[in-house]
Amino acid sequence: MPTNDLARYIVDIPDYPEPGVIFKDITPLLASADGLALAVDQMAEHFAGAGITKVMGAEARGFLVGSPVAYRLKAGFVPARKPGKLPRAVYSESYSLEYGTSELQVHQDALTTSDRVLIVDDLVATGGTAIATARLARQASATVVGFSFILELSYLNPRKTIAEDFPQEVFSLVHVS
Repeated sequence: MPTNDLARYIVDIPDYPEPGVIFKDITPLLASADGLALAVDQMAEHFAGAGITKVMGAEARGFLVGSPVAYRLKAGFVPARKPGKLPRAVYSESYSLEYGTSELQVHQDALTTSDRVLIVDDLVATGGTAIATARLARQASATVVGFSFILELSYLNPRKTIAEDFPQEVFSLVHVS
């Protein structure tokens, strides 16, 4: 199955979670053995050989995509969680979304200075979540190697926004113009 066929598994939900937002539902892709395998394999294969030691994914859909990518890369997985979900000392990072603000946290001992980190999520829109996740890795003095997404809302220019803080490669399987 070619990568561009993944788009057929993504369903648009208008006015969710609020009016004017078109939510991109990837649950049909997750439910498809072939679709999920293709997405995970393509994301992992793109960064194979980059020396990735940890994959970071933001709560919650980043967990669903990042964990199998980490497995394929033989790397660990580090969850970036919403506030109050982690029991030990954390780094925190606030950020803006296309429809509000939020915050992510990661355990302070989750990454080391020798870690090479791939930021993975299902979707990149404005880039805020990806940048916040990468900043958490930077707070831990880890090296961010790149970013990988199933879906990119290209019309919101997330690559430009990410590049302002992180010049590393952004790789996306499906682009929405």
